[in-house]
Amino acid sequence: MNFVIENWYLFVAALVSGGMLIWPMLTQGGGTARVSAADAVQIINRERGVLIDVSEPAEYAAAHPVGAKSVPLASLEASRDLPKNKSLPLVVVCPTGTRAPRALAVLKKLGFENTRVLAGGLAAWRAANLPVEKTASA
Repeated sequence: MNFVIENWYLFVAALVSGGMLIWPMLTQGGGTARVSAADAVQIINRERGVLIDVSEPAEYAAAHPVGAKSVPLASLEASRDLPKNKSLPLVVVCPTGTRAPRALAVLKKLGFENTRVLAGGLAAWRAANLPVEKTASA
């Protein structure tokens, strides 16, 4: 017991460092399957993955990854634009990567188990110099 009392600062340091390791998982959806832009392209090309953009319609029209399907987060549960084959891999993207984890939870609830989030969102897609397109707004 003397060791604990005399070295209390070691225990505090251990707790703080453990907390620092766990913090990113709690604040960034650590249980969320995240992929880089390069990994997303491989999933799309090799596994016939589908890129789902959960941006609002105006954001989607302003810029989105080439080939991405627009399924706004608000209408995700009722959307008919999602693939019928629920075993296809889905990569979910939004402008910054903050909405996509919420969309992932909805997709899993709908039965899509093979889903991933594009880490960093559209910004990461652009940073990887991957093609982006614009559409006429509805």
